[in-house]
Amino acid sequence: MRAMTYRGPYKVRVEEKPEPTIEHPNDAIVRVTRAAICGSDLHLYHGLMPDTRIGHTFGHEIIGVVEEVGPSVQNLSPGDRVMVPFNIYCGSCFFCSRGLYSNCHNVNPNATAAGGIYGYSHTTGGYDGGQAEFVRVPFADVGPSVIPDWLDDDDALMLTDAFSTGYFGAQLGDISEGDTVVVFGAGPVGLAAARSAWFMGAGRVIVIDHLDYRLEKARTFAFAETLALSEHKDIVVAVKKATEYLGADVVIDAVGAEADGSVVQHVTGAKLKLQGGSPVALNWAIDSARKGGTVSVLGAYGPIHTAVKFGDVVNKGLTLRSNQAPVKRQWPRLLEHIQAGHVRPGELLSHRIPLEYIAEGYHLFSAKLDDCIKPAILMGTE
Repeated sequence: MRAMTYRGPYKVRVEEKPEPTIEHPNDAIVRVTRAAICGSDLHLYHGLMPDTRIGHTFGHEIIGVVEEVGPSVQNLSPGDRVMVPFNIYCGSCFFCSRGLYSNCHNVNPNATAAGGIYGYSHTTGGYDGGQAEFVRVPFADVGPSVIPDWLDDDDALMLTDAFSTGYFGAQLGDISEGDTVVVFGAGPVGLAAARSAWFMGAGRVIVIDHLDYRLEKARTFAFAETLALSEHKDIVVAVKKATEYLGADVVIDAVGAEADGSVVQHVTGAKLKLQGGSPVALNWAIDSARKGGTVSVLGAYGPIHTAVKFGDVVNKGLTLRSNQAPVKRQWPRLLEHIQAGHVRPGELLSHRIPLEYIAEGYHLFSAKLDDCIKPAILMGTE
C-alpha cells in the first residue's frame, strides 16, 4: 500500500509498505478515505518529539471504510463507514472505566506517562497512523464508530481530533455563564475551542494569534474578538486592558511547544530541546487569567521539564487543567450540535491534498502558506 513515511526532520515522502493485517481477534483493518495533518503532527515533522522513528507513518485523524474485522469484533462489519478517534484504548482498564480514554493503561509500554495514539512517536505506543491507504485499528469494538448517514466526511474527519479536542478544552475551562474566555492560538484546535466556548455560556471570547488570516477566521468561524500579537508590545497587558484589568475568567492555551514570542524560550525549547517546548504561550495564559481563574492547556509539550511560571499559578490561585482529549466522549453532544446546525467543523478544512503530494502538504501547513488553516489528505478511494 502507499503510505506517508517519516525520513527525518522536515522530510516525509510516500512509499510502498506492507498492508496491515489482523494481529488480534479484536482488530479491524480500515481502508482510509480521508486523513488530516494535525498541528501536533508538525511537532513530529519538526523533529521535536522524542523517539520518532524513520519509516513511521503519521496520522491520527482518520475516517474510512472497514475492510476486515477480527473474529471477536461485534460492533463493526466490512463495508461500514467509520470515524476513528485518535486515542487507542481498551475500554476496560481503571482509566477507561472512568472515561479517561486518552489515559488507557493497556495500549502503550510507556503507559505510566501517556496513552496510545495512532501515528505518533513511539512514546505513545508506536502504532502506524492513517496517512496511508490502510490502517490497523486495535480494540475495534471500543474506539471507532459508524458515521451517521447524515454526517458528511469533512465534519466526521474533524471530530476524530481537532474539533473534539477544542470542545474538550472549553470543557476543561469549566466556563460559567457570562465568563470572558481568552484563547491563545487560532489554529484549528484554538478555533474549535473558541467556537465551543459559546456553547458553554461564555459572555465574551477573545482569540490571540500572530497571523492575520487566522484571526479573520476566528472572527468569521468562532465569532470572537481578536488581538493580534504584532499590534501589542505586551499581549498580557492588552488582555488586562480588555478585561478591566482583572484578567480573563478562563484562558485556553491552544499553541503548545512551538510558540514564538521569546527568543530564549523558543531557542531552548523548540531548537535546542533543552526543555519540553517553548512555554511562552502557557506563561502568557497564566499571566492573562484573573486571580482564581482557570487555565486549560491543550497545547502539546514534550515529556521533559518546561520553564512554566508555576509560582504565579499558586500565588494567583489558578486552576490548571489539561489532558489529551478523550475524543469519543465528546461525540454525542457534538453530533447534536452538528445535526441542529449549530456548527460545521468541516469549515476548518482549508486544503484537500492527494496522498501523493503529502510532502507538499506538510510544507504548506508548517510554513503557513496560502492561508492554510488545516489540510485534509485524500486517498483517492472514495
